Amino acid sequence: QVSGVPLSITITLTNTKASCAPLSGYAIYLWHCTQDGNYSVYSSNNIADNYLRGVQATDANGTVTFTTIVPGCYEGRYPHIHFEVFSSTATATNGGYAILTSQMAIPSAVCTDVYSNVSAYSGNLARFNRTSISSDGIFGDNSAAQMEQQTLKMSGDTSNGYTATVLVGVAR
Repeated sequence: QVSGVPLSITITLTNTKASCAPLSGYAIYLWHCTQDGNYSVYSSNNIADNYLRGVQATDANGTVTFTTIVPGCYEGRYPHIHFEVFSSTATATNGGYAILTSQMAIPSAVCTDVYSNVSAYSGNLARFNRTSISSDGIFGDNSAAQMEQQTLKMSGDTSNGYTATVLVGVAR
């Protein structure tokens, strides 16, 4: 069991070529680092260490909800959550190709709140203070409008956890 501040993320997947109609039955693979900034598999080089990763299919409304934790911050990167979109769960779990690979940014105010006020995240604050959206090697070349779309809309607090939503459009 991985500890951290609870986070529930609801992703809505829509078709940008069909008036943003919901995409039902698509799979979303989501992964991120621990509260310490480490990744399962990558940090340990052990494929059996498989945590803070999951695949779920979108429902009739094109939505899926993941229950996880607020990720930590590691050196050189702005706090984020990775995701890939697949045409089906079978494609996602049988080595098929993703139709979209992207990342979601954690709002700065949430990072500051969690990293400043939750002792288990205390090592993240200094790393977070050394980074920004503009200095991030992935997010840094995005416009303000693009970053608005890629940043989770979050509410909650460190005591009760956070909820987040994001709208993801793909051209199908």
